Amino acid sequence: MNNKQINDSPHPGLSFAAFVTLMAGFMALNGLAVDTMLPALPAIGDELGVSDPNDRQLVITAYLLGFGFFQMFYGPFSDRYGRRPVLLFGVSIYALFSIITVFVSSFDGVVLTRFLQGAGSAATRVLVVAIVRDCYSGRQMARVMSLAFIIFLTVPVLAPAIGQGIMLFVSWHWIFLALGLFALGLTVFAWMRLPETLHAEYRLPLSMSRVFDAFKVVATTRNSIGYTVAMALVLGPLFGYIASVQQIFADVFQVEGLFTVYFAITAVSMAMASFLNSRIVERLGTRMVSHTAVCAMLVLAVVGLLLEQSDYQTLLSFVILQSALMFCFGLTAPNFGAMAMEPVGHIAGTASSVQGCITTVGAAVLGFLIGQAFNGTTVPLIASFGLLSAAAIGVVLLTEGRMFKALHEPVAAD
Repeated sequence: MNNKQINDSPHPGLSFAAFVTLMAGFMALNGLAVDTMLPALPAIGDELGVSDPNDRQLVITAYLLGFGFFQMFYGPFSDRYGRRPVLLFGVSIYALFSIITVFVSSFDGVVLTRFLQGAGSAATRVLVVAIVRDCYSGRQMARVMSLAFIIFLTVPVLAPAIGQGIMLFVSWHWIFLALGLFALGLTVFAWMRLPETLHAEYRLPLSMSRVFDAFKVVATTRNSIGYTVAMALVLGPLFGYIASVQQIFADVFQVEGLFTVYFAITAVSMAMASFLNSRIVERLGTRMVSHTAVCAMLVLAVVGLLLEQSDYQTLLSFVILQSALMFCFGLTAPNFGAMAMEPVGHIAGTASSVQGCITTVGAAVLGFLIGQAFNGTTVPLIASFGLLSAAAIGVVLLTEGRMFKALHEPVAAD
């Protein structure tokens, strides 16, 4: 790369491919922290004396709560001090508490370090998008995010197998060590190569009042708060699935050894839906796609409950059902998120942090309640998909006045 190319680059010293890979790596930290833990939950519970198997789910929930709550703070700090130092700080916190967890000898200690690990990871949720937005706009930004997202989507498919593979040779502690070293490697590489992307003239004074003002705008703007709440409702069952999926495949279907394979199958369906959404949403509109998908989610949940009640639920039917539900989620979530942001574009950065906090914390609490309801059957999980998708439909009706609004308005209204 010659000097002119370096000077013209939006991220001098870092090639386009390296930039996309680095952003995808930061995005992957969150998925790895959640999904690599799933096969390790029984071993963690056994070693640390957790008598109730449902309590092991706190390893997942604590992380999600930290990840959700601290999103509100990274945006304002990055607006004041720049993207690079705040991102490096957050990922360093993630790496530090990943490694500390290796040496923790109590379950309460693991829950605490997981919360703090999530608090560090929250920086990636806020700052990856901000950094990409600093460097690119329009179709170029969409291209970068799409390429990074393709890499990111492989994480739910591979992460449980990575965790299980590590445990074939060493103890569960090494999963945390691997997470810490991966985060540390990203931090060192970014410290050496990633430039500051927020120009000095665009920096804003540090003001937490902006966060509260943004919270007020989000809470009082009908479409913003409506789709933010609807997003939390449809995300809740997904978190409940993640929290209890290991128990479902091990205790209900007695296929603990193949758990990672079946989990990967359901994860692939969500990736396929995300790809399909990118191809059809401009033609059909965000409302038409997401409203159809959330209604389909309700129908599928009813079918699943009927299978349970008639004793026709099998491993195959559950995997097909769950894959279909994940497919619907992949068509619903990105569009709900886009519509929640639609009316608050003038405060997009801070509003995104607020909306991310509300949806993640709300969904984490719902997911925890769903996971705690596990009773040796798939009924609580499937019922949660039905109840919460119905609730999301109710919220959309209150927000829009009717479903399938795209049938009555041109797609451009989206």
